[in-house]
Amino acid sequence: MKQILFLSIVLLLASNVFAQRTEITLEKGWKFKKGDFPDAIKPDFNDSQWAYVSVPHDWAIYGPFDKTVDMQVIAITQNNEKAATEKTGRTGALPFIGVGWYRIAFEVPEFQKSKQVLLTFDGAMSEAQVFVNGKKVGERPYGYSYFYFDITSYLNPNGNNLLAVRLENKPKSSRWYPGAGIYRKVQIIVKDEVNFEHWGTFITTPFISDEAAKVNIKTQVNGSDVKLVTTIKDSDGKEITSGSTTHMFGDELEQNLAVPNPKLWSPESPYLYFAVLQVFQNNVLKDEQTIRFGIRKIEFKADEGFFLNGKVTKFKGVCLHHDLGPLGAAVNKAALRRQLAILKDMGCNAIRSAHNMPSLEQVELCDEMGFMMVAESFDEWAKPKVENGYNRFFNDWAEKDIQNLVRATRNHPSIVMWSAGNEVPDQWGNEGIKRLKFLQDLFHKEDPTRLVTVGMDQVANTLKNGFGAMLDIPGVELSLATLRRGT
Repeated sequence: MKQILFLSIVLLLASNVFAQRTEITLEKGWKFKKGDFPDAIKPDFNDSQWAYVSVPHDWAIYGPFDKTVDMQVIAITQNNEKAATEKTGRTGALPFIGVGWYRIAFEVPEFQKSKQVLLTFDGAMSEAQVFVNGKKVGERPYGYSYFYFDITSYLNPNGNNLLAVRLENKPKSSRWYPGAGIYRKVQIIVKDEVNFEHWGTFITTPFISDEAAKVNIKTQVNGSDVKLVTTIKDSDGKEITSGSTTHMFGDELEQNLAVPNPKLWSPESPYLYFAVLQVFQNNVLKDEQTIRFGIRKIEFKADEGFFLNGKVTKFKGVCLHHDLGPLGAAVNKAALRRQLAILKDMGCNAIRSAHNMPSLEQVELCDEMGFMMVAESFDEWAKPKVENGYNRFFNDWAEKDIQNLVRATRNHPSIVMWSAGNEVPDQWGNEGIKRLKFLQDLFHKEDPTRLVTVGMDQVANTLKNGFGAMLDIPGVELSLATLRRGT
């Protein structure tokens, strides 16, 4: 009897441990070479002469500087220039243009048919084409987008696998230094086939008082006849409350939990909680995820401004590009923390991700360090600013890119507003207004708790044609000359 009981305990513990997801960051062991090598998708391709690199990696920061990379002879109308002159350096005069290939061998521990395996990219610059074991699994043209693929069916049963990634930056594809290469994190996520959908959990705090805060959790689950168990912990890991539910609405489970005497998130006191979510099927733990979140209330009131936790709060912020100066575009969390610490010391309390989707590390640091964030999506829509910019992809990819931006970052309390674009030429004409409505409606669908803005530099026009009136929050850009004229 003791042996049976012992065996039962061992099997129960083994099933719970075995059910836990495994996340593998592919950092070391990459091979890289600049140039185009179509046969590099093949597992037996000879890459012995390629360089070993670590990811995140920016191939362009190594130089050499060359002003012909981004030289233009133009007149900048926004500066009231009448004659064209030579302009150079806007993208750093660094060699980011061209094709580069990455390869890495990897194994998936304990891989079997009952598992689902995801390959995730936080960003790859740009026009990524991704291959596993010689077969194309997908592509993503926008270099700032987070994306992932289900690669379960592409894996070898023997455990030896080859990932190859082709990237290309075309000439005239950016107005600033974009970097080049796999400049953000890459991961393999191994889960049970009954699991939490990737980015499928949305945590909000629809009611807050001094006595209690209501925490609403909606989560998409792959699987039937499941139970959700959620435990909320404070910043020290101490359990505050927990609850469970089995009521599914389609593929979604929803529950509400009360946090007593909540500590609110703000730039002055960026307090964070943890939600530990577990999904069970037949009382067997299938998947678990931990999501950090904050309890805070945001409101915009006409003629009064922005309210955070019931108090008028002024944005004292900066527009911050994604690169790290001489370090390049490769994500470096220590450098990002240093950058934000300097801004904090200056009195800054807000960041606008200019003009693209921020790195997940930057958003995490804004949560921790107390920065309100405007997460921006695009510098272009369908009308070009540069010949080979996002305008080539807008019609086919804008919806997918917005969905991924919102779903990947909506649980971060630092994000208080979405931006659908920056100074887009689509401000002119009816088609642009239609595109704005499409994007704003999409943001509202994915996240009804935050409002949407666009940085508008054609103010007089957008006030006349209805573009500005369409927005939740018109983002009006005024030059010093305009302010002096009082117009």
